[in-house]
Amino acid sequence: MRSSFLSESPCDEQHIHGYGFNPQSWLQVERGKLPKSSYSPSSIESLIKIAEPPVVPLYKPLDYVEVLSRIHEELEQCMPSERPGLYLVQSQVFRGLGEAKLRQRSLHSAWRCATTVHEKVIFGAWLRYEKRGEEIISDVLASCRKCCREFGPLDIASEMPVGNFEIYGSCEMGSSSRVSSTVTFQIRDGRVTCDRCKIASLSIPFFSMLNGPFTESQLELVDLSENGISLEGMRAVSEFSSTYSLGDLPLEILLEILVFASTFCCDRLKDACDRKLASFVSSRQDAVELMALAFEENAPVLAASCLQMLLQELPDCLTDDLVISLFLGATAQQQLIMVGQASFLLYCLLSEAAMNIDPRTDTTVCLSEKLVQLAVTPTQKQIAFHQLGCIRLLRKEYNEAERRFEVAFSAGHVYSVAGLARIAGMQGQKALAYEKLSSVIASNLPLGWMYLERSLYSEGDRKLADLDKATELDPTLTYPYMYRAASLMRKKDAKLALEEINRLLGFKLALECLELRICLYLALEDYKSAICDIHAILTLSPEYRMLEGRVAASKIGTLLGAHVEQWNTAECWLQLYERWSSVDDIGSLSVIYRMLESDAAKGVLYFRQSLLLLRLNCPEAAMRSLQLARHHAATEHERLVYEGWLLYDTGHCEEALQKAEESISIQRSFEAFFLKAYVLADSGVDPSYSATVISLLEDALKCPSDRLRKGQALNNLGGVYVDCGKLDSAADCYTSALKIRHTRAHQGLARVHFLRNNRDAAYEEMTKLIAKAKNNASAYEKRSEYCEREQTMTDLQTVTQLDPLRVYPYRYRAAVLMDSHKENDAIAELSRAITFKADLHLLHLRAAFHEHIGDVPSALRDCRAALSLDPNHQEMLELQKRVNSQEP
Repeated sequence: MRSSFLSESPCDEQHIHGYGFNPQSWLQVERGKLPKSSYSPSSIESLIKIAEPPVVPLYKPLDYVEVLSRIHEELEQCMPSERPGLYLVQSQVFRGLGEAKLRQRSLHSAWRCATTVHEKVIFGAWLRYEKRGEEIISDVLASCRKCCREFGPLDIASEMPVGNFEIYGSCEMGSSSRVSSTVTFQIRDGRVTCDRCKIASLSIPFFSMLNGPFTESQLELVDLSENGISLEGMRAVSEFSSTYSLGDLPLEILLEILVFASTFCCDRLKDACDRKLASFVSSRQDAVELMALAFEENAPVLAASCLQMLLQELPDCLTDDLVISLFLGATAQQQLIMVGQASFLLYCLLSEAAMNIDPRTDTTVCLSEKLVQLAVTPTQKQIAFHQLGCIRLLRKEYNEAERRFEVAFSAGHVYSVAGLARIAGMQGQKALAYEKLSSVIASNLPLGWMYLERSLYSEGDRKLADLDKATELDPTLTYPYMYRAASLMRKKDAKLALEEINRLLGFKLALECLELRICLYLALEDYKSAICDIHAILTLSPEYRMLEGRVAASKIGTLLGAHVEQWNTAECWLQLYERWSSVDDIGSLSVIYRMLESDAAKGVLYFRQSLLLLRLNCPEAAMRSLQLARHHAATEHERLVYEGWLLYDTGHCEEALQKAEESISIQRSFEAFFLKAYVLADSGVDPSYSATVISLLEDALKCPSDRLRKGQALNNLGGVYVDCGKLDSAADCYTSALKIRHTRAHQGLARVHFLRNNRDAAYEEMTKLIAKAKNNASAYEKRSEYCEREQTMTDLQTVTQLDPLRVYPYRYRAAVLMDSHKENDAIAELSRAITFKADLHLLHLRAAFHEHIGDVPSALRDCRAALSLDPNHQEMLELQKRVNSQEP
């Protein structure tokens, strides 16, 4: 879903018609209600408004490779207690790079190496928060008789270390033998007789009272009626003095004992009571109420249990005023009771969760202020002060924002200059803003965001030059494409405007760019293409709002729906087949969206939708679609298949196989056999698996299914045959797949030609795929393997233009430069991609190049950074070992 940082708060939808753009006016042209004429610059100006990119509240070091390398080195050398904090910083680096899976892995590492219960609770809650929406996996695993306990609630009482408690005094009465060995305590109308020696051993106050120079030491009856303990409570204390354990007592008695133990400094009794009370925390209300008691009586076990309960309910608990008051009102001493030494970790999690709810609220500000107060190290200050600066900027509190950005910048967070420049620009000091960014560009290795930010404070050619430079340095930045496209549209060059925005959408499915393309299509009255993109947006984010948040995308979709051709079910399947065959993933999503609005079998359609979303690199949306497929499954065996895919996609291969087999036992179906074959092929290292996979795919092909899925099965079967060396069988499979228009089979057939030493035929086969596929960057990349170097370089340059995130072209060009003894150029080629793409293979090759030219420190830096991406990569570990041996 689009972050709140991307737009202002949405206005009421009713205001749309009076604000700049009325979608209906564009639609009425076809009805003849408006004169059909070419669009004017003023109408385009009102339709296409490009918002300035937000200053994001993320940790963005200038050289993330250097930072990751330093963290990795410190992890190798630090004390175990320091590792969770280092992994937190590593996770913040990955968050700033947009690497969600790497971020989760860092948090998992922090959780795994946590040395305190508080760290375990916080990182466990953080991982559950990151994986919210996947709760269904636990239910599906439970149906496999496997419990998903990872990151689940801890038994706090058993996890918290037990202290060494001193036993006071001696049970030998000595000179005091004249005093009775028992003592009776008067509790209002009742009495409890205790062993004097054992009660005295509980604490210094009791020992002094019963064996010291006090009146009570000579008495056999001591009145404790005014000490807040009941008869039942005192009996439990007496029992504890003999057994050092508390039985099953009601909450109110335990509360009495806790206060009593605090009053008389009975540390061992207090600890036992603290641990017993921890088991009574079963709801948010319990946690809030008992946390107050834990603070008052310094009960850390109870406090940790309350904290765990509250964090289990993230993010919902942050909308509870009592919970917020607790977190915000906690003093330094109370934080120590609640979370030990992990206060910065806790408030880092809480402030992030609050920002994701709404970054403008007072709650978010106050939690971020807490984080700032707890920041100690330079890195912590960079993270906390920059985050708070962004929040203050969003709230238009410019003076406060400026102060926070200045602290972050002074601490070394150069990206915070973007916030300082924004504030200067908003105060009418554009020249100062431009100067600040120019100074940063001159003083550091230039990065794409620097030129993007500077472009905001210039006009005309100078602005476009900065935006072009930003794209050159970081082609993943969306704003430059959007600005150029809008500028071209204002100049009435619609074709170039679409080409510009399509450059980005070819490799990055950004919602704001889809929205802009919709506006371009509307300006051109191309409603068919516009509604296609609307459907893509609604598939990815059903609640998305367009036009600066003033109108729901679904509303525009409804308006456009009346102006495009309607299809029946058969026509929809034909359209889906056509788009799927031409590798038009967005077009396929649109057709499926239309079909879901009808009474078609929704389970199958949501499943197809999930496959497309995975292909478009939208894993969260794909997971949501797969869950919907399970919910709408028409039969038991169909539901089991979708559960199998859910398990497989979350790493539970064994349970996925179990689901496939259960489904087959009910009904032999294409999808069940295909699932089982896919999981086995992907997870099996035993060569004998190949025969099993072939058999399963053959069984799948014997079952009823449509041509889209059968083409995929034939393609997969061809791949297994190639791996087994059965090229004729593979060629038959690929040819059969092509006959039913499974376009990607061209790639498999090209591989067969190549293995038969027919490179020309392989090249021609890939050329056919390029001609047919709408998204063809991967086809150009594959074709490059089947031609001479000059053509290879041309194809790979095309790949980089179509999809700059594909790393193979950079590696190939760097290798060619290295072969030509142009070492510096080779390293520069890799560095160009590494600045915007954290990739192990790029870092591995650059480390090898550094080693080759004798630059040991740089080689070691890249090795460590690469191992931050994959700590178990064997080749990287070997290279690091080799480079380490060369270090002086």
